[in-house]
Amino acid sequence: MHTKRRKKKSQRPPPQEYNKLPTKVTRKEFNRFIAPHLSQRKRGQRGKSSYYQIFNHILYVLHTGIQWENLPTRGVHWSNIYKHHNRWSKDGSYERLFGGSLDHLAKVGELNLSALHGDGSTVVAKKGVRA
Repeated sequence: MHTKRRKKKSQRPPPQEYNKLPTKVTRKEFNRFIAPHLSQRKRGQRGKSSYYQIFNHILYVLHTGIQWENLPTRGVHWSNIYKHHNRWSKDGSYERLFGGSLDHLAKVGELNLSALHGDGSTVVAKKGVRA
């Protein structure tokens, strides 16, 4: 009797966690790690959507690269989500969130500086200037 041989599964190492970017956060994660760093509205009427929903819509846009106008939302206009993103990027909320993330990772002993990535796309390079 002839039996089939089973193929061995490839022995790939698990993907590194530092390469995994979040595409959505839970309400618990948002309230614990993100909300304390985002600026809150000081005046005006409270919006229909929570900051948790708005932040997840922003993550969706950043992950997929979709245009703001094509953002699939219910009950909230895409321009309101963009306005929050724009305000948070200008008022330093994202920098506070990044700094808070680094502080938390250092405190729990999970900050890995061996995997540091730099982006020089905003560095001005002038012709004819020597470093």
